[in-house]
Amino acid sequence: MAWENPFKEMANSKPLFLTIYATVLIGIVFSSVYVFSAIYSSPNSTFSLSMAPSTSSDEKAEPSVQASNFSHRQVDDASIPVKPQHQSKLLKPIWKVPPAGSKMPDLETFKLSKELVQERVTDNIVVVTFGNYAFMDFILTWVKHLTDMGVENLLVGAMDTKLLEALYWKGVPAFDMGSHMSTVDVGWGSPTFHKMGREKVVLIDSILPYGFELLMCDTDMVWLKNPLPYIARFPEADVLTSTDQVVPTVTDDRLDLWQQVGAAYNIGIFHWRATESAKKLAREWKEMILADDKIWDQNGFNELVHRQLGPSVDDDSGLVYAYDGNLKLGLLPASIFCSGHTYFIQSMFQHLRLEAYAVHTTFQYAGTEGKRHRLREGKVFYDPPEYYNPPGGLLTFKPSIPKNLLLDGEHTIDTHFTLVNYQMKQIRTALAVASVLNRTLVMPPLWCRLDRLWFGHPGILPGSLTRQPFVCPLDHVFEINVMLKEMANEEFGPGINIREYSLFENPSMPQEVKKSWLDVHLCQEGSLSCQVNSTSQSGVLKLPKHSTEETLKTAFSKFKDVKVIQFSSMQDAFDRFTDKTREEQFRNRVKRYVGIWCCVETHTPGHIYYDMYWDEKPGWKAAPPNSTKDDHPPW
Repeated sequence: MAWENPFKEMANSKPLFLTIYATVLIGIVFSSVYVFSAIYSSPNSTFSLSMAPSTSSDEKAEPSVQASNFSHRQVDDASIPVKPQHQSKLLKPIWKVPPAGSKMPDLETFKLSKELVQERVTDNIVVVTFGNYAFMDFILTWVKHLTDMGVENLLVGAMDTKLLEALYWKGVPAFDMGSHMSTVDVGWGSPTFHKMGREKVVLIDSILPYGFELLMCDTDMVWLKNPLPYIARFPEADVLTSTDQVVPTVTDDRLDLWQQVGAAYNIGIFHWRATESAKKLAREWKEMILADDKIWDQNGFNELVHRQLGPSVDDDSGLVYAYDGNLKLGLLPASIFCSGHTYFIQSMFQHLRLEAYAVHTTFQYAGTEGKRHRLREGKVFYDPPEYYNPPGGLLTFKPSIPKNLLLDGEHTIDTHFTLVNYQMKQIRTALAVASVLNRTLVMPPLWCRLDRLWFGHPGILPGSLTRQPFVCPLDHVFEINVMLKEMANEEFGPGINIREYSLFENPSMPQEVKKSWLDVHLCQEGSLSCQVNSTSQSGVLKLPKHSTEETLKTAFSKFKDVKVIQFSSMQDAFDRFTDKTREEQFRNRVKRYVGIWCCVETHTPGHIYYDMYWDEKPGWKAAPPNSTKDDHPPW
């Protein structure tokens, strides 16, 4: 029987044979589908494609099946798991590094184009961030969070060639923004910082005409949950934006109520659809900020969308007509698309029993170092293995806080400073011990009674979900950027490295570090059980209180290979440095480590300086400077 025209044969056959032919053909079709599905969609297989960007979306790559569905790539020596993705379109895999010995393509290959973006689009959407080389570790963290949750339709805009090359060799899809920007940290609020903001607006205006949806993100945020299904719930929205709202307007995962949001719309996380209204807004926004370099990109966006705000699009979606009366705008709920305040201070999503989608490191202090430290405290920043196993080892201690300092009485400026100062004295001692032993200090969790902001307030923001007391970020009290910067040894002595309080809870902490551990218990010098250079059968070292520099060096000389030393307490653990010059250098260094609390509502200036040596000043009291002439740190 001829198979070249089976339908003709069936037409000339009897009904019984028609049924047989139909059954056979259907079986063949389903068998073919099953075989091809098994080959190309097996959960034990992944596709491995060339990472080099292409200038044409018509180029085809031959897929090769890997033997395992789980492999590791090195990103700044950090182990990056690459998981198989099931997508509607085959994308070139992320973290697949170019072949050894290959050369980087010409820069023209990385020029932004519709074809380049098309290669990273899935379901007509692409997720984009951008930055310069100074934010390389932030960018890798951003990418890893997305790829870990199965989102690979992403692109990174490189503002300098150094970043572009680094991303290429790590297998991260990137494009050249042609910015020729400096590779160093430009600092928030600087002219170069504002230039970066203008580049973002130009980028949005460039991509939208390609016809793709765009989820634009700043590099100082991380994704905690795949946001694309949430965004898909609002297909009518032209723009969805995050905000700086600190008071909840909803208690579930609906969009925030636009009528109740009084804070600025924050453009660190926002989604654009390529509608005419959205493209019109992007075009006017670009023209506005290019015409006046004094306009901050976020202020310009807020001014435009508030040109008209209301009425609601309908009764259910939460969208509002904005800008020109045609743009449909939605405000992402601040409880789950979190700012630095709703995530780190309020933990709003936890109070409301919700899952956070993202955290953006706003409402923070101490510059880029403060942002990085906050993400580390939250265990959402990716560091290389050596970060967890620094040279010289780690020093940690169990902080002690009396219940009355933490919980009793009203939450006032006085009770706040009494609580913080009590902890600060222990940290000062720990810094001295870490300096003597040349170890990296794991900072303890820091408890606060009052929030810190840029303006006068009653202690916490009214209507917020801040609970008192709370574990406050280290940058609320300490100047992390000062702690980490290089200082002249002649004046400030050797540097003291620090780590975040959650270090040992981080899944990336190697077990080999945790297993190399020595507990130290303080004891009264002269007592029978207080013998230096001896450890008990349980492996606990007894150390006399008020030890000097020489005592510490002697006691720990044979424990240099121990990776973690934990003191049971830092109260009265250290007496003094042997060398007076070293003592003075240490004091010069650490008194610069603390910052300010802000701010008293009824006084100008309203901030109050923390003082590392408050206990050496009889009658010390927490109070703002009397006048601008007195407004200086206590050193």
